[in-house]
Amino acid sequence: MGKVLKETKTAIQSYMVGLLLEAIIVAILNSTALLILGVHYAILLGVLGAILNVLPYIGGIIAIALPVLIATITTDGFTIQLGIIIAYMVIQFIDNNILVPRIVSSQVKINALVSVIIVLLGGAVWGVSGMFLSIPFIAVLKIIFDRVDGLRPWGKLLGTEVPVFHKGQLWGLRLKRRETLSEEIVEKTEKERT
Repeated sequence: MGKVLKETKTAIQSYMVGLLLEAIIVAILNSTALLILGVHYAILLGVLGAILNVLPYIGGIIAIALPVLIATITTDGFTIQLGIIIAYMVIQFIDNNILVPRIVSSQVKINALVSVIIVLLGGAVWGVSGMFLSIPFIAVLKIIFDRVDGLRPWGKLLGTEVPVFHKGQLWGLRLKRRETLSEEIVEKTEKERT
């Protein structure tokens, strides 16, 4: 039980580190895009957009609305505003399809597809808070699944590790778990000797 709690704590801490790393990368991308477009207060708006990005849907809308509003007040025409919207759409695409699955989900060792599905389910069931808490929740479930013999296949399904199948072996019906190839070789040679 203590090992499960320790791993749960580590998974949640890793998730928070992943979120922080994602926010830093998004802040750099936002600020760079706004600086290139010549928006006033580009770095402040880029960092604020990255912080708001933690809130799904609502945060993204506010993160786009603030620079568009500043550009509308300080410049003539709508070219910069259109550039801001396109840049933020590209950044959101990169964030949602590359950064979150690779950085945030990899920190808690959750499959990228599972993380996207669980965030959408969390949002559908519990709204914004469900989206934010869904990945740590599934990480804790994976830790529990990995420790219970009957649920181990579900833990493999949620995880990033690809199960290895040997000829004649059915997934989930393995009676004895071998940790390394060397243990398997030793066991095979001992059987041949007897």
